[in-house]
Amino acid sequence: MFILRLAVAWALVFGVFAALYSSIPFLAWFELPIMLVLFGLTACVLAGTASHLHRVRLIAGRVDKTTVENRQRRQIEIPFEAGEAFDLLDAAIRELPRIEHVESARDSLQIRATVGRPKTGDDLLGRWNPLRGFGVMHNQILATVTPTHDSGSVTLICEPETAAWSDWFFVDDGTNYENAEAIVRAISRRVAARRRGEQDRATQTAVEKELTVAKLSLLHAQVEPHFLYNTLASAQLLTRSDAARADEMLGHLIQYLRHSLPRDEDAPSTLGMELERAVAYLEILRIRMGPRLSVHIDVPDALRATPLPPMMLQTLVENAIKHGLEPRTAGGTVWIRARRHDGEVAITVADDGEGLRTQSSGTGIGLRNVRERLRLVHGTDASLAVVSNFPSGVAATLTVPACNELEAARV
Repeated sequence: MFILRLAVAWALVFGVFAALYSSIPFLAWFELPIMLVLFGLTACVLAGTASHLHRVRLIAGRVDKTTVENRQRRQIEIPFEAGEAFDLLDAAIRELPRIEHVESARDSLQIRATVGRPKTGDDLLGRWNPLRGFGVMHNQILATVTPTHDSGSVTLICEPETAAWSDWFFVDDGTNYENAEAIVRAISRRVAARRRGEQDRATQTAVEKELTVAKLSLLHAQVEPHFLYNTLASAQLLTRSDAARADEMLGHLIQYLRHSLPRDEDAPSTLGMELERAVAYLEILRIRMGPRLSVHIDVPDALRATPLPPMMLQTLVENAIKHGLEPRTAGGTVWIRARRHDGEVAITVADDGEGLRTQSSGTGIGLRNVRERLRLVHGTDASLAVVSNFPSGVAATLTVPACNELEAARV
C-alpha cells in the first residue's frame, strides 16, 4: 500500500503534465528531452522507494505501516513528576546526533527542535532525488509533557519539515523513526540510571544505619559492664552497713537492666520508656554519690508518648554525669526537661558541671552517634544542639517530631 500510494501520486503528476504537454503545441519541439526527464523521474521514484524500504528494514528490523511512515508519534510515561520528566526529555533530545536547534518552554512543558537528516547516499541522485523532497534535509521534533497524578506523560512527534500532503510524494529514509526510537531509548536509559541511583542511595543509607547502630552497641557494650560492676560492688558494700539502701539500689538496677535488654534496631521506643531507664540510672548514682548529685525531672505526661530512638536520652544523661559532675568534688545537678512547640518536642539534658572544652569533655563519639542516628531515622526533621549552660555546665537538646493524638493513644 505504501508503494502503491506513492505510485498513484506520481502517476497523477505525470498525467497532469501529459495533459499540459498535449495542449501546448510548441512543447512538441522538446518531445525527446521531456521523455528522457520523465523516464529519469520514474527511475528516481522507484529507486527512492526501494532505498527507503531497505533503510527502514535495516533500522527497525521489519517493514510495516508503523515503520515506513514519515511521521512518527510516541506516547511515553515517565515515572517522575512533570518538571523532572521535562528535564529528562529535554536532555535526551539535546543529545541526539545532528541536533541543530532546540526551543524549550518549561512553563508550558513543550520542546521544539530541528534535527538534520543523515546523508544516506544509497540512491542514484542522492538528495536531489524528487522522492527526497527536492533537497529538504531537516526533520523536526515536537514534544509535550502532560502532568498526571504521579508521573509525566510525554507526547512525542517526529516529522519532516514539509507539510503533511508531501507524504504522498516524498520519503524520509526512516530518519524520523530513527529519531523517535533514539529518544525513547535515551529516556529509558536515564530512568533506569535514576532508579539505580536511588537503589544505591537506599542501600548506602541502610549500610550507614547498620554501621551506626553497631558503633552505638559497641560503645554501650564497653560502658555498661563497668557501670554494672560498680553498682554491684556498691550494693555489696551497702549490705554490710545499710541493707535498705542496698535493696533500693538493686531495685533501680533491675529497672535499668529491664529497659536495657537488647531490642531490634527498628523497635519503637518512646520518651517515657527512655526516661524510666535514665531515672533508674540516676537513682543508682544518687545512692552512690549521695548529696553530690541532685536530679530534677520536668517532663509532662502528655509528651511521654513521643517516639524517640533507643539509648539517645541515656547517652546525654551519661555524658552529663561522666564529663560534667563526676570530675567535680562538689558534684552538681542534672535537669531533664521536655517541651512541645510547633509540632516538635525539645528534650533537654543539662548540668552545672565542668562545661565544654575541659580535659574531661571526652572524644564526642556518643554525640556523633546520636546525630547520625537522628539523621537516619528522621532526616532533617530532627537535630541535636549542645551549648554551654549558664552559669556553668552543658545543655544538650534533642529536637524530634511530635506524635499526633492517634499515635499517643496507641502508645
